[in-house]
Amino acid sequence: MTTDNLRNIPVLGKLWEQIEAMPPPVSEDSLLLRILVQLLVIVGIVATDVAVEEALNLWAIPVSIVGATWSWYRRRDRNVAVKFCIAIGMLVAMFAFFTRLVQELNDTRLVLAQLLIQLQVLHSFDLPRRKDLGYSMVIGLILLGVAGTLSQTLTFGPLLLLFLALALPTLVLDYRSRLGLQRVEGIRQKAENRENNSNWSLFAATLSPKYFALLLSIVVGLGLTIFALLPRFPGYQLRTFPVSAPIQYQGEFDTRSILNPGYVRGGNQKGTGGGKGRNPDKGPGEVDSTFYYGFNQRINQNLRGDMKPQIVMRVRSQAAGFWRVLGFDKYTGQGWEISRNEKAEKVTRPRWSYQFYLNPYPNAPRTQEVIQSYTIVAQLPNLIPALAKPKELYFPTPEVAIDAEGGLRSPVELAEGLTYTVISNVPVRDQSLLDKTGTNYPKNIRKFYLDVPPKIAEKVRKKTEEILLAKTRVAKSDRPIDSPYEKALYLAQYLKQNPNYKIEKALPYLEETEDLVEGFLFGYKNTQAGKKVTGGYPDHFSTVLTIMLRSIGIPARVAGGFDTGEFNPFTGLYIVKNTDAFLMTEVYFPNYGWFAFNPIPGYPLIPASVEDNQTFTVLESFWKWIAGWLPTPLRSGLDAVIGFIIGWIGGILGWFLGQFAKGWVGLFTGLIAASVFGFIGWLTWQLWRKWRYRRWLRKLPPMEGVYQEMLKDLASRGFAKPRAQTPLEYAEAIRGDRTIDEAEVIEEVSQAYVRWKYGGETGNLNQLRQLVKNLRRSYLKKLKKLR
Repeated sequence: MTTDNLRNIPVLGKLWEQIEAMPPPVSEDSLLLRILVQLLVIVGIVATDVAVEEALNLWAIPVSIVGATWSWYRRRDRNVAVKFCIAIGMLVAMFAFFTRLVQELNDTRLVLAQLLIQLQVLHSFDLPRRKDLGYSMVIGLILLGVAGTLSQTLTFGPLLLLFLALALPTLVLDYRSRLGLQRVEGIRQKAENRENNSNWSLFAATLSPKYFALLLSIVVGLGLTIFALLPRFPGYQLRTFPVSAPIQYQGEFDTRSILNPGYVRGGNQKGTGGGKGRNPDKGPGEVDSTFYYGFNQRINQNLRGDMKPQIVMRVRSQAAGFWRVLGFDKYTGQGWEISRNEKAEKVTRPRWSYQFYLNPYPNAPRTQEVIQSYTIVAQLPNLIPALAKPKELYFPTPEVAIDAEGGLRSPVELAEGLTYTVISNVPVRDQSLLDKTGTNYPKNIRKFYLDVPPKIAEKVRKKTEEILLAKTRVAKSDRPIDSPYEKALYLAQYLKQNPNYKIEKALPYLEETEDLVEGFLFGYKNTQAGKKVTGGYPDHFSTVLTIMLRSIGIPARVAGGFDTGEFNPFTGLYIVKNTDAFLMTEVYFPNYGWFAFNPIPGYPLIPASVEDNQTFTVLESFWKWIAGWLPTPLRSGLDAVIGFIIGWIGGILGWFLGQFAKGWVGLFTGLIAASVFGFIGWLTWQLWRKWRYRRWLRKLPPMEGVYQEMLKDLASRGFAKPRAQTPLEYAEAIRGDRTIDEAEVIEEVSQAYVRWKYGGETGNLNQLRQLVKNLRRSYLKKLKKLR
């Protein structure tokens, strides 16, 4: 269709005439500014693809370059036909956007970013004005922000620095263009011939490489400092959570099945995932190098060997914790199993939502809601990691299951790239309350969590009671340890610190009738003559603690999951590896539920949870990195100082924010406290500035110091000395605004300063200082009269 045909359409014809009648836009002739803006857009597009780890939008780079080139050569034309084509293209892009939006309601960030890229490509064909280039800069910034929310690795970091390096000169050139500044040359040339050189000369004159490097360093340093000190408050409220696209599967969901690719069934040398498995579910064997043996219906602790470290998932969470996978209630003598595996309950979600309601009612008096988002990096079993007591799950399959031990199961294995979100009501651990819970255990708890094999029950009970009794004797206390919480805490600490029970990797295999707990505590059978071996692998410590607690009537079980992992302060994610998986003991307390204890050496006795302060995690991570390079004595001292400072700041900040939750009294208390702290901060700043100024004056030559003190005093009254004026010119210029006495003092000090500066003549410094003081006093007297 030609332009003449378009003109003949009634509505378009009138609109065409109106557009042609408009005055032509003022074009932006800075080629360098256009190039820099285009580079900003390219960096934004590349950052989006890097963040999602897919080449979805690379096609937009060459197309937008073609469009920007077209706009440069056609910047002084009206381009009416092109504008109509752009409008039609934008309508098509909007239609495609809404189509994709309906399909991906779970996470709309990438869909919105793709719409923005498509609009930018169309927009690049019509960029005559500086304002149009400004729109492109904003689009590049938005794309970079979207990439920042999607990225889970530090690959995004170099692109952020590159964007900043391009943005600084772009903003300088944009500002000069807004002011209408142009380079004046002695010999006038044609605009087309001198345009490129003029732009580059203009850029060099505006922001030289030296000042550019300095400015970039200051901005990056300031940004990193603010980032390190920025508090990480756990109270944000997101209600649109990241979830993968829907997953459809064939066949019926068997809630009893656990699909661990590393496990061997019945002697078959292949795991359920089709790869080479090395985790036999019974008898001696070796652990699989990739998949943790503890994620199965029945686990065998008569395995030897180690896994090769591999990142398996990334977690964004409001609080650190133990990413729990499943629990075990029945001890088999050489491992554990889930005795009520067939009682796993199926849970379905609505078709229009990804939300599963699991357990909305907390079973502890005090809980804290914690939101966690998980991204699977390497294949995992169909067991869903989550913090304790999940109440809501956002997952892409239509069904999930929850077993009798609180573990979540998926119909399919957790594949690489899967994303889901969990909201947990994590019980708050209060030792003073748990000490008073007593031993009134429900019947269901006594039935499943007090079982000990008869052949070792009495032997283990006596050993456990001996340990507790010895504790009482050592402490020289008349009060025995009678609280279940105290007993669990002490026994876990005993196993962790006792030199007789160490992590032993060169461990013999258990005989068919040999018991793991018995071998751990009293020595294994398959050892060299005369050599007694106790202890065991890390998971064995948790098994032993659990059986010891059961032997003295305290309900306990083991739970398998992942340790918190390594926190990355730049991405805000916990990096979790397969080697972070282990078993931990959970103890039941009436009316409060299950709480974990970790007897494994090298781990905290009480695992990380909501009680730990997460406000300054980034600053703590930076400090740990720096402390790793320091000598041990210096690091220990600085650790105490830094810990005190962070705790003090966190305490004040927590108190201040807590006031706003106490009604009107708390609100006014918080505002008064904020005002007081603000005044103290302002006063400290003023005193610091005054001290710094006095220090600067002392470093100057005496005559220079007297003159500078006079200039500062006059500047505070509104008579600042311009840099272009000489001292005598300044004294002459200010004469008309001062009294005769003041003008004479200013002229005398200025004359003395010039004689010293250029003639080396030193005047009477004491007399000059007194004159400057009198000048200041006369001004203060005037102020009092005016008041």
